[in-house]
Amino acid sequence: MSAATVVLWRHGRTPFNAENRFQGQLDVPLDEVGRAQVAASAAHLAGLAPSALVASDLTRAADTAGALEALTGLRPQLDPALREVHAGAWQGLLHSEITASWPEEYAAWRHGGDVRAGGGERRSEMAVRTADAVERHAAGVADGGTLVVASHGAALKGALLHLLGLDLGAWTAFAGFRNAHWAVLARGRHGWVLGEYNAGPPGAGEGVEG
Repeated sequence: MSAATVVLWRHGRTPFNAENRFQGQLDVPLDEVGRAQVAASAAHLAGLAPSALVASDLTRAADTAGALEALTGLRPQLDPALREVHAGAWQGLLHSEITASWPEEYAAWRHGGDVRAGGGERRSEMAVRTADAVERHAAGVADGGTLVVASHGAALKGALLHLLGLDLGAWTAFAGFRNAHWAVLARGRHGWVLGEYNAGPPGAGEGVEG
C-alpha cells in the first residue's frame, strides 16, 4: 500500500500572517480571509478525489483540513509531527523585531541556512521530521490513492526538498508556499516527482514562512 500522489497544502491566512509575525508552533487560528482561502482551495482539491487527509494538529492547519472534510467526508488525522518549525524566541515576534535582535541568525535563516530558529529547531531537523510523517501517512494509503497533507509553509518546503532528494541548499530556489496553496508530488519509478508547485485559488496572498 502506498499513495501514488501527495498534495502538500499550506494553511490559509492567519492574523499573524497579516501582521508579518513569525508563528512557528504558536497555535494561531485562521482569520476571515484565511477561511475564505481554504474554502476556495478545498473546492478544487475535492475534485482530485483524495483518499486520505492528514494535518498538523495546530488549529490553522486542522481547520484548513476541515474545509476539505466538509466537502469529501474525509476525517483528517491530526499529527503533531507535521507542525511548523519550532522557532524558539522568535515565535510571536514581528519579522522586523527578529531582524533587530538577531540580525545575523535571521539573515542566515532567510537565506536557507541550517540555523536553530530562535534557538529552537534546525531546518534540517524540521525537514526530516515532516518528510518522515508524510512518508508514514502515504504508506497507509491504498495503491493509486491521493493523500492530502495540510501543514505549514516552512514545514512543507522542508518536507518537499527532503522527499525529492534535494539538499537544503536548494531552499531559496523555491518560493515560499502561499497561503492556501499547494504542491503535488507523484510517485515515480525512482522516487517522488514534483508535478505542481504553489498552485492555488486566485486572490490568496503570498504570506510569509512561519
